[in-house]
Amino acid sequence: MRNENRIKERRRDRIRVKLGKIMQCLCSGEQLRGEEMVPSSESLATKDYTHSVYSSQAGEAERKPDTGNIEEAESSLRESGSLNYEEARALLGRYEYQKGNLEAALHVFEGIDIAAVTPKMKITLSIKGETRKRRSQNFATPPMSIHAVSLLFEAIFLKAKSLQALGRYKEAAQSCAVILDIVESSLPAGLPENFGADCKLQETINKAVELLPVLWKLADRPSEAILSYRRALLHLWNLDAQTTAKIQKEFAIFLLYSGDEANPPSLRSQMDGSFVPKNNTEEAILLLMILLRKVTLKRIEWDPSILDHVSYALSISGGLRALANQVEELLPGVIDRKERYHILALCYHGEGDNLSALNLWQKMLKSHEDPTCVPALLFASKICGESSKCAEDGISFAGRAIESLHGRCDQLGGVANCMLGISLSATSRSCVQDSERVKRQSEALKSLEIAERMTRMSDPSIVYHLCLENAEQRKLDTALHYAKCLLKLEGGFNLKEWILLARILSAQKRFLDAETIINAALDQTGKWDQGELLQTKAKLQIAQDLVKEAIETYTQLLAVLQVQRKSFGSGKKQKENKNHHKNLEMETWHDLASIYIRLSQWRDAEICLSKSEAISSFSASRWHTAGLLQEAKGHHNEALKAFVRALDVDPTHVPSIVCKAVVLRRIGSQSPAIVRSLLTEALRLDRMNTSAWYNLGLLYKDEGGASVLEAAECFEAAALLDETAPVQPFR
Repeated sequence: MRNENRIKERRRDRIRVKLGKIMQCLCSGEQLRGEEMVPSSESLATKDYTHSVYSSQAGEAERKPDTGNIEEAESSLRESGSLNYEEARALLGRYEYQKGNLEAALHVFEGIDIAAVTPKMKITLSIKGETRKRRSQNFATPPMSIHAVSLLFEAIFLKAKSLQALGRYKEAAQSCAVILDIVESSLPAGLPENFGADCKLQETINKAVELLPVLWKLADRPSEAILSYRRALLHLWNLDAQTTAKIQKEFAIFLLYSGDEANPPSLRSQMDGSFVPKNNTEEAILLLMILLRKVTLKRIEWDPSILDHVSYALSISGGLRALANQVEELLPGVIDRKERYHILALCYHGEGDNLSALNLWQKMLKSHEDPTCVPALLFASKICGESSKCAEDGISFAGRAIESLHGRCDQLGGVANCMLGISLSATSRSCVQDSERVKRQSEALKSLEIAERMTRMSDPSIVYHLCLENAEQRKLDTALHYAKCLLKLEGGFNLKEWILLARILSAQKRFLDAETIINAALDQTGKWDQGELLQTKAKLQIAQDLVKEAIETYTQLLAVLQVQRKSFGSGKKQKENKNHHKNLEMETWHDLASIYIRLSQWRDAEICLSKSEAISSFSASRWHTAGLLQEAKGHHNEALKAFVRALDVDPTHVPSIVCKAVVLRRIGSQSPAIVRSLLTEALRLDRMNTSAWYNLGLLYKDEGGASVLEAAECFEAAALLDETAPVQPFR
């Protein structure tokens, strides 16, 4: 045993001596003796590389070659008995690279004729790959040792790193790609397991796979970078799980934020029915979801930024429900429970499932969780403020948010006061007593004014709600002021601002000015977004008794909606738009029917109603319009049936409640108390309904006696509301 060790040690000493001579020869430009080097057609003398390269290193102590270099070279020498010209330069180049002499290292690497040795490397890799795959040694001897291939691959890689450090990114990428080209052409089915594990071959290949897309990005070649990322992930390189995850994450980030739209991947081995991404965002989402699944399976460590990127990607693509599913699949403890609640609530809220979102935020705001979380309090208040049924809770949440802020942030404080004002306004609309309603309206206006002052009129949403509340309370001059400020603040990019301004002007009976505003908005708006503007314009024309012009405007609106209907896709956002435009089309047919009813053109009105029924037969508005048609014809019983059907569809449909009361009063089939209860219910739902006040006044007038005073008050309220009524409700 000792004799064997002595023999091995002597052999290593001889190899080290030989390596030392090679290094001295390469540094001095001399040629090795024939017995120490395999004869080559090329001179081993580095004619183009003289000792002057090292003049800058004068006075510096000579460094010994790296141990890794020697071991790699020893392996090559043991297998072939010598180092050829290319291998020797590879060794010297690495030595210079490690010393930090990048230009010198690059000069050495450029002297290697890669094209000449590439066929040998390909054959060697191919034979080694087949040997490992079949576990047999009955193959021809490769023209090079696997260690020599490893040494040359490392030289190519270090050449790319040198070029990168010198800012020559395109050349660096081209050099790095040579390694992958050789491996792919030699081993098209991928690298066998543990291939090149006994040398640095696998390590060098892994580094080259990682580096190539980075180099193309630095060279400002996004298309090549994307192809390199796909190449790294689709070919079998024997990458470890962490390296693969790193590449997947970097690729997803590049797809999301690079701004360069790539062609969809063409996957040759795609299984039938498999998902193929159609654009950058879908491909990035696929990669990020794979990473989340790896986290769930505990194949990689948790990286919080993955969730950040997938949240952004799914948010911009309308996939919030999918994001919620991904968050729900994460194992407990991966993310904080409060964060999980908050993300899920945001997803459900974005999908329109406000009840689920509110339940999650309420869980989060319990005393043992985080009762002072301001974002959760604001969102909960926002949801509650949209419904009069839970508006009181909205007031509570907004108040807690204001207390939690302690005046630290004016912007958030402004939002909290705005939410408080919205909730107070919602409760005022359901108040039975006038005194309570007026009090809530005053508090709502005060909160919105505080919000406006705290944000210095810089938040369009706050200014909009302040304008809306003033308009609702018929403070039209103040509302007009805020509407004009809002238009300047956002530059007229928001349609609802134009429409609100036109409605305020119509409430001031300035119909021509309102129509001018709508025409200005139409000039600045694309054809597909003109629906609501055209509807408002038609109503303004009706208010001016321009019936013919109104019909033309409605016809134009229907043409736009018809073209839009044919162009809708299948996405969630597209479905929401489709439903919105379907409702708008139904309203348009009902408005046209109402015009023809006024003109006593029964047949045209019936055609409009049939068009509406084809869209949806389950519509309170359609039954209400049908009742108006029957009432105009003098068919009061048929009209009553239509109004009853409208209320079967929607018991809170105020126009149908009022019309039902009017018909009952006219035919005298019910007691005045029932009619009064219907009109009172209508006013409870909509205090600003002029028709309900007027007909309640007629009912009191018919009763005579002490009711005459109440009738006068009702007529006065109706007259006041009629003077300030917009062509469309402000909300």
